[in-house]
Amino acid sequence: MFLLRVIIPDRPGSLGAVASALGHAEADINAVEIVEKGHGFVIDDFMLTLPAEARPDTLVSACAALPDVEVMWVSVYPDDWGLSGDIDVLEQMVTVPEHAEKVLADLAPATFHCSWALIIDRDSGQVVHRSKLAPEENLDLGRFGDLGGAHVADLDAGWHDGWGEHAVAAAPFRDDHTIIIGRPGPPFRTSELARLKHLALLAGDHEHV
Repeated sequence: MFLLRVIIPDRPGSLGAVASALGHAEADINAVEIVEKGHGFVIDDFMLTLPAEARPDTLVSACAALPDVEVMWVSVYPDDWGLSGDIDVLEQMVTVPEHAEKVLADLAPATFHCSWALIIDRDSGQVVHRSKLAPEENLDLGRFGDLGGAHVADLDAGWHDGWGEHAVAAAPFRDDHTIIIGRPGPPFRTSELARLKHLALLAGDHEHV
């Protein structure tokens, strides 16, 4: 599966035109999600698959042929990660309120189209929970910025041994923990950070029910 993030004009027919172009490129669209809306534009994520013999650059070419459409990012998205919305996360946090923070971290890859998530104890500087594929030992937490506030950051290649460039977003819970999510790209948008911050605050509410 592939994650394709595009900027399209905010006018009738634009989304359909992109979907048609991707269809002509032999893409099978599994889901479309609005990431952000601005003045005259919309940022959409397309989750799609291609035939085994097809190349992902055909997706870029298909979109580039359309007026005012810009591809921001295309990357492989593991098939077994699935897709989750904010409501799905909230429902699962309510089910196990004592583990709400861990639920958010484990579902973050499917919810924010990222690669991994960490929960860090700000007092001890220790990682208290990792999602699948999260970086392991000897993390330099200083690279993530101020863990007491919500923010995004770009990490240069080599930020962790053997890892390439990554975009990260961080949001504190109501206790002394902070969630950090990361991916090779694209950079996290303001709207994505706002969602992460909101869910982190709600996780704190649930854990103290």
